[in-house]
Amino acid sequence: MRQTFDETTDPSFGPRHVPLIRAAMAEQGLDGFLVPHEDEHQNEYLPEANDRLAWATGFTGSAGAAVIFQDQAAVFVDGRYALQVKNQVDLSLFEIRDLMEGGVTEYLETEAARGQAIGYDPRLHSPDALARLRAAAEAAGAELKPVSDNPLDLAWGGARPSQPAAPVAPHPLEYSGEESAAKRARVGETIAQKAAEAAILTAPASLAWRFNIRGGDVRCTPLPLGQAILHKDGRADLFLDPAKVTEELPAWLGNQVRLQRPDDLPGALAALKGKRVLVDPAQSSAWYFEALAAAGVEVVKAEDPCALPRACKNAVEVEGSRRAHIRDGAALSRFLHWLATEGQTNPPDEMEAVAKLEGFRESTGALKDLSLDTIAGAASNGAMMHYRPTEKLNKRVRAGQLLLVDSGGQYLDGTTDVTRTVAIGEPSAEMRQRFTLVLKGNLALAAVRFPAGTTGSALDALARAPLWSYGLDYDHGTGHGVGSYLGVHEGPQRISKVPNTVALRPGMIVSNEPGYYKEGDYGIRIENLQVATEAAPISGGERPMMGFETLTMAPIDRRLIDRDLLTPAERAQLDGYHAEVLAKVGPLVEPQVAAWLKDACAPI
Repeated sequence: MRQTFDETTDPSFGPRHVPLIRAAMAEQGLDGFLVPHEDEHQNEYLPEANDRLAWATGFTGSAGAAVIFQDQAAVFVDGRYALQVKNQVDLSLFEIRDLMEGGVTEYLETEAARGQAIGYDPRLHSPDALARLRAAAEAAGAELKPVSDNPLDLAWGGARPSQPAAPVAPHPLEYSGEESAAKRARVGETIAQKAAEAAILTAPASLAWRFNIRGGDVRCTPLPLGQAILHKDGRADLFLDPAKVTEELPAWLGNQVRLQRPDDLPGALAALKGKRVLVDPAQSSAWYFEALAAAGVEVVKAEDPCALPRACKNAVEVEGSRRAHIRDGAALSRFLHWLATEGQTNPPDEMEAVAKLEGFRESTGALKDLSLDTIAGAASNGAMMHYRPTEKLNKRVRAGQLLLVDSGGQYLDGTTDVTRTVAIGEPSAEMRQRFTLVLKGNLALAAVRFPAGTTGSALDALARAPLWSYGLDYDHGTGHGVGSYLGVHEGPQRISKVPNTVALRPGMIVSNEPGYYKEGDYGIRIENLQVATEAAPISGGERPMMGFETLTMAPIDRRLIDRDLLTPAERAQLDGYHAEVLAKVGPLVEPQVAAWLKDACAPI
């Protein structure tokens, strides 16, 4: 499968490109420039043409930022990428800063000089984030200055890839479970409840869900890039590049949806003059707010009206996810069998492992794309939480080491994301202890019953408690939402230390992925996807309860489990899970894999 910006693992990337950016900045009278990871659509995975942070710095993580002054520069990453960024960025050119602790705002407050003009592209920043950045610059006596021509884009010039124009195709009812017209009516009611007459959609996932369409503009996610104006009566204007519009699309959308060109968007926004229009400040850039304000529109700041209904999967989508995970589990079991046999006597390197796993997924005949760039971290590379193997960093796993593999597939009926950690040779006692602590957290989060109205933040500690009891922890969230043949990372729900106000609801799919990372040595993560369900009442209980159904179907390496650290209830839970894996996946794999799977799923 495709990888983006392979050459950015070369630290010379920054020295080649930063001087070009600084020259373009100077022509515009700028002393500094803000480079967010986000693009015009606030995507996590970016088209190559929009991966500006990677082109400027060499850093390829899915979250980050940079600030480039004429005489200094900094890259900002969170804990997931603390090790990766050091391998990808020229440390003599860029200072590495923490994205979460202090972040860009603190850097501007301390490093910007009085009288400096710091440029920003209003298409790439949300208004809330921009307000914080502006306040920080003003505290230092500097000024944020919007630019109509992004100096980074000018520096990139003719070498910049073209914008994607993949065909937009219908997503049939057998997978979506609800007609687009019904969705339009539901969303229209939400718009009216906010006392608005229309809403602006800029999130590609919302376009895909709302109109029952899928595209291919973004790697690892079947998204069409575009925008839409939704009216409270169910009508809509959909702005797509004509090159993406397939012959069947107009009829599929129906006569209540008017197709327009992206160049028509400014005029359409101006035509909303005098109306109340809903816009999500977390999803839409400052450019939209500025354009609407200039047109005399009264802006209603509120969450994207498609976000919550998109997250609550209907019965058809949940059943599709079950099928996708069983199919994907068969592919993953073939891979794990290969690691348990040939991989033990002839251990692979990371790139070989990635190719092998992707080959098994492709052999299903149903794979549309990966859902994420496959992470295969051998030994110390596994300690980099969101590491991605490249030719330069590629490492061969050896006896006595661990291989962490985080991967997933995009299928018409569902999106998968699963992590398994496998021992090559004999693992150490410490590895087995830490793995079992991670497993205990995973089991606790899978088994919990909780009152309706509970948020993921309230559940996060369950997955961490076994590690905490040994003075250990991990620096990433425990669970993210997952789409239905959409993004592998989807809000608004999550399971994390970070406070979240969105209660878990039936049909929400979330990951369950505690981990442990020993820098310079190994990494451990166990990840299953699970769907929130209404739970049977508890005898004597007084509250409606909820729980989770595990969707991922793949064995967990028994050689890494310290049985004595598991309680009898945990052993029974693990045995029950493995019995389900064997029953559902066993019939789909070859006899030799089925025989291995029977042993891999044997009672602990």
